[in-house]
This record gives sequence, structure tokens and C-alpha cells, in this order.
Amino acid sequence: MYPGCTWEGQKDQDQIYISFDDGPNPSTTPFILEQLAKYGAKATFFCLGKNVDLWPDLYFRILQEGHQVGNHTQNHLNGWKTGTNAYLEDIRLASSRIDSILFRPPYGRISRRQIRALSGQNDSRGQAFRIIMWNVLSGDFDQGISGKKCLDNVLGHASAGSIVVFHDSDKAKDRMCYSLPGVLEHFSSKGYSFGVLS
Repeated sequence: MYPGCTWEGQKDQDQIYISFDDGPNPSTTPFILEQLAKYGAKATFFCLGKNVDLWPDLYFRILQEGHQVGNHTQNHLNGWKTGTNAYLEDIRLASSRIDSILFRPPYGRISRRQIRALSGQNDSRGQAFRIIMWNVLSGDFDQGISGKKCLDNVLGHASAGSIVVFHDSDKAKDRMCYSLPGVLEHFSSKGYSFGVLS
């Protein structure tokens, strides 16, 4: 459906790629970073430019602790409901705050025209964006399910090379805080490591 997008990482290693959308956020990012540190895990944070503006110290803490960052637009735009020019301008605005060639579309919604434009559009370092999707969705954004269900979603579907999505947001907080430690503990006990997308 989305040619040219990355849906999974390297499958030839016992490594899982955990990612977080929508941060940074003062009520969730510190917890996430503490949990990752407990397991020596690294992750990729797809940040909103507007949240980097609000909490720059948290953004720099993510980087200082050895994690990767990616662009998640400035204002969490839905690509299906936004014209290409306006969508690209919002991404450019976020790119002035977020130093990364990685991009994840909010809601996973992006048009083929937007994909083509981003793949050929240069960021400040003269490189095209790499569009990162996922193959395991925790579902922590869904207020209609439990943290246990989110944990089961990941444990039941993740394997070597999986890109797993959690959310660094108030809306997802309860379910993410329940499921993330369980995911880290489970896969660590089975000899998996947790790497960044690059």
C-alpha cells in the first residue's frame, strides 16, 4: 500500500525496535526513559515539533541518553485530510527543531503523493526522509482496551526485526505504563536487545 516505507528492521538479529509517538511529554517521557535505562534498551522517539517547543529539556534528555529521534510533524497532522503543500510545510517546521531524517506520519495516514515528495525532499543535511511505519501496534492509544491487552498485542506479535509502536502521551499513559515494562522484561529474558532505527 505504501511503497518505499520501512515496516520492519533487521530480522537477522534478536533485536526489537521500540518506538514512541507524540512526545516529548513531562508526564510520560521520564517514565519511559527510566524503564529503558533499567534494561539497557534504546528506542526511537517520533516527536512533535510543538512538544519539542514546549519541553526542549526532555527532547535533549532523549538524545543525551542515546536514543534516536524522528519527525512526527509539527502539529500531528493527518496526511489524508491535509493538502500536500501544507503537510510538507508542517514537516519542514518540525524539521527545524528535530534533527533527523526519520519521519513517521501521524495515524499512519499519508498519501502516495506525500510519500513521493518526502522521499525526494531534502532536509537541512541534504538527505531525503526515510518514512518509518511499523508492524506491531501496542494499541495503547485506545482508551477502550486495557494495559494487559496492549501487552498481549506486543507479546503475541513481535519477533526479531519488529518495529513496535507505543505513545508518549497523556492519552496513552495508563496503558503504556502497564505494558512497556512487561515488554522489556519479556524480551530481555529471551535474549533480545532493543535498538534504534537509523
